[in-house]
Amino acid sequence: MTQPGIEFNHVCKRYGGDQSPLVVKGISFKVPKGTLTTILGPSGCGKTTTLRMIAGLETPSAGQILIDGRDVTHLGPAERNVSMVFQSYALFPHMSVLENVGYGLSVSGIHAKELLERAQAAMSAVGLSGYDDRLPSELSGGQQQRVAVARALVLEPSVLLFDEPLSNLDARLRRSMREEIRGLQQRLGLTVAYVTHDQSEALAVSDQIIVMNQGEIAQAGSPAELYERPNSEFVAGFMGEAMLFSGQAFADGRIQVGTLNVRALHPVRPGPVKAAIRPEAWTIAPPGGDGLAGVVSKKAYLGSVREFTIDTSLGPVFVVSPDAVSDWCRGDAVTLHLPERGVSVVSA
Repeated sequence: MTQPGIEFNHVCKRYGGDQSPLVVKGISFKVPKGTLTTILGPSGCGKTTTLRMIAGLETPSAGQILIDGRDVTHLGPAERNVSMVFQSYALFPHMSVLENVGYGLSVSGIHAKELLERAQAAMSAVGLSGYDDRLPSELSGGQQQRVAVARALVLEPSVLLFDEPLSNLDARLRRSMREEIRGLQQRLGLTVAYVTHDQSEALAVSDQIIVMNQGEIAQAGSPAELYERPNSEFVAGFMGEAMLFSGQAFADGRIQVGTLNVRALHPVRPGPVKAAIRPEAWTIAPPGGDGLAGVVSKKAYLGSVREFTIDTSLGPVFVVSPDAVSDWCRGDAVTLHLPERGVSVVSA
């Protein structure tokens, strides 16, 4: 069996004395070698503290941390063979791109010829060949991000860490940079731990997602598992803005939610349940027939999609529709439908 790249065993972290509250509460997880795991959660959930403990920037109050099977719990950052890409990039403004990328090697006493070769190879890997003499101030935000990644890569770390790496970029650049980071990770077979609060970013780049809430792991699994089979109301609501509706599950697999009868995506025991229904799952049709009757109360045009709030017997329902033909107006009577493939269900 392959040794995990990163392993946490019952790790806790508190700041202050023994009576201080725990910021991280006895978490355990594994990051398989050569894969990308995203630690996802709202502000204050403990995800950045967890990343800093992997880096050696914070020491656990209890528990054990292994990297490549080696106990690093009480080792400093320099002893872990880990590199971190910070949210702010932390580039030296007075140094050229080449000097920034090679800085870690220079302080390690690497010979100048090897330093140059490794720095240029790392720059080539992130698409910065020919930028040797540029200063950070002469680069775009995306290019600065690449310099920060190259500086981490040049050290040939066992583990590469990203702390909210795309939060300073605009929407279009975020999309292209997350694709570049994912492509680089897969091409080089890197073991990566990646922290973000952005669900779509996590879904796009991850082999595994660990959702944290109040210092604990709420759920861990593949992007598809977390999106389609959330194990709690918190995860269902956090992954993709699902709305939760009270319903009843029957032995034949049918779920009744108000006037709707739908199927669950996975086996569910009969009894009261919460159905997690995402805004994009609904379709809007003219009034009449089976479905959930409602009236349009709000609308917004976002270019590729339209957003609607529909007042129904279940309460206001938020709908994201790609339908560019039917432009419903406030006050219109409509009927909402759900797809045949079913919905995610959280047991009540």
